[in-house]
Amino acid sequence: MKSVPLYLASLGVLAAAIIASAQEKPEDVSPERARANFARPIVLADDDVRLFPEPPADYRALPNDALRGRLEPFQYDSAVTGTRRNAQVYLPPGYSADQKYPVLYLLHGIGGNEHEWTGYVKAHAIVDNLIAAGKAVPMIVVFPNGRALADDTPGDNPFQPEKAAGFAKFERDLLDHLIPAIQAKYSTATDREHRALAGLSMGGGQTLNFGLGHLDTFAWIGAFSAAPNTKPPEQLVPDLAAARAQLKLLYISCGNKDGLINFSQRTHRYLKEHDVPHLWNVDDHPHNGDTWGSNLYHFAQRIFR
Repeated sequence: MKSVPLYLASLGVLAAAIIASAQEKPEDVSPERARANFARPIVLADDDVRLFPEPPADYRALPNDALRGRLEPFQYDSAVTGTRRNAQVYLPPGYSADQKYPVLYLLHGIGGNEHEWTGYVKAHAIVDNLIAAGKAVPMIVVFPNGRALADDTPGDNPFQPEKAAGFAKFERDLLDHLIPAIQAKYSTATDREHRALAGLSMGGGQTLNFGLGHLDTFAWIGAFSAAPNTKPPEQLVPDLAAARAQLKLLYISCGNKDGLINFSQRTHRYLKEHDVPHLWNVDDHPHNGDTWGSNLYHFAQRIFR
């Protein structure tokens, strides 16, 4: 298994901060200014509080370092990029073509790729442990590369405008190519009630943008530390009645030491004002793998039930 070094996750932090400097072109923003932007003052409201405790200390440690299920590479053809694209797929213990499984699609941050969730956060171990303990429904988890470009590597500077643009292009890649390819190869349920979308940082913004924009495709949505690519809430939820009726779970989280929390706060406050049910979890972390792992732990236990 290929792992993602910590510096790539840190790039996600820096990149998201740079994108937030809307008054300047991204290429004109220095790393120092980006860090200052990311470190903007954090103002917490009375309801910006933790809903769930921290997971147990060993929640992403596998017995004997061995999965009970399996993690395998996956490739599919995309007309969006004109290339054959790479992803990873987690299959639960005892996976069988005789059973139809729900599917969770997990999206990475701006500095990552299809290995960030498994290499940095250990998402496959988190889900594997939960399923083994009977705390999560047996599910397939797909880890795609959310940068829908012919060259989908982060490169030396993943926040270059042309690189960042690939994240918006992933919407059609996901809907028109990846999901059909997963359904063609694996034994999946194909209705919206058995399909979830979640992501961290840039992937959290993608999740809100794509998930709330396609409630006919996703019933379960989780955004962890959503980055500035998140659309304004009025655009995210243009049909409040549809959101109330169709969402099985909308889970939004961020750490109270994360300078990007205001993007999640504005989404939460809009949803609260308009009575759209959702969970809002503010833990004690900055923008890092501890908050993403913790919130995946809680999100995965609540989906497909």
